[in-house]
Amino acid sequence: MSDSTPLHHVWQYTDTDRDFWLRHLEDWVPDEIFDGHIHVFDDANRRQPMTAEMRQSYWVNELSYSHSVADLERIIKIVWPGRRVRHLCFGWPDLDYDIEASNDYLAENCQRNEWSSLLLTPPTYTQEQVDQALKQPGMIGIKPYYALISHTPEHRDIHVEASIFDFLPHHILEVADHHHAWVTLHVPKSARLGHPDNLREIAEIRRKYPQIQLVIAHLGRCYTLPHAQEAFTPELAADDGLYFDTSAVLNREVIRLALTRFGPDRIVFGTDNPIFYMRGRRQWQGRTYRNRTSHPFYFNRDRESPEIEGAYTLYMYEMLKALKDACNDVGLNRQEVEGIMRNNSLRLIAQKI
Repeated sequence: MSDSTPLHHVWQYTDTDRDFWLRHLEDWVPDEIFDGHIHVFDDANRRQPMTAEMRQSYWVNELSYSHSVADLERIIKIVWPGRRVRHLCFGWPDLDYDIEASNDYLAENCQRNEWSSLLLTPPTYTQEQVDQALKQPGMIGIKPYYALISHTPEHRDIHVEASIFDFLPHHILEVADHHHAWVTLHVPKSARLGHPDNLREIAEIRRKYPQIQLVIAHLGRCYTLPHAQEAFTPELAADDGLYFDTSAVLNREVIRLALTRFGPDRIVFGTDNPIFYMRGRRQWQGRTYRNRTSHPFYFNRDRESPEIEGAYTLYMYEMLKALKDACNDVGLNRQEVEGIMRNNSLRLIAQKI
């Protein structure tokens, strides 16, 4: 029987995961890690209860269970054996939560672990609110999100076609620019990063607010190669001050293209946990993808065989292996790998005033 350890929500850490780590990751993952994209939140700050209907409306909702500072302190010792890990934390970007309480929770709790945090910024935040928050120790930047435009309990992505400036308005960008702040941008649009409006508005941000450390989350939500080929344009490649995080990207070909187009110095590692404690694998077909997992979630109706599911490991481990394989594909040396896994993030943090 597998020796399992409780991990998060329904997930256990098993001998399958230990074996995967030893075979694929132990000799590659650096001793020190910086996770530049992780959600840390306490359901004590939830204002509206999560209903069954809400969980079934979007697959991530089925996985968004409380991931507190105490949870993370415990879990990192399990999933990162023998590693020293620091984090860039931000709350769950959803107006079902008390956003101010969520921001305060991280500001109060991250410092003891030498973690950094980002301020969740509804577009209604004033310049004074953002300015005061960014003066706090460890609060290095902001995390805007289109779900923070207005409270829409019927579906998280009702604002997905918004302009970037609808949820990251200029008055907030001005303050972020003054502080040389890190800005993690989850781009809108069903077409993802490659939508012409996104490309035009990112160029405008870079032109008007050059002191911002702009990090495009999830490689621009390019989880499939066709989306990446459309989005990783020569114009983005030419902008040395634009960065990308790897969170939630399990596609080796996408990561390889990002490394080739942008270079390793502009890529920062992130997990998007707690979502990627999930067990399973991702499959791609053209511009679509499917998340496979071993738990009977509402979104997981088309199951694989028990033999295949029994070999599943954590999504974050699959993501790390895809990153490793892509780095090997393009011939990165150890220093460049350590840059992606830690040093590039630390360099960006050092820019904040």
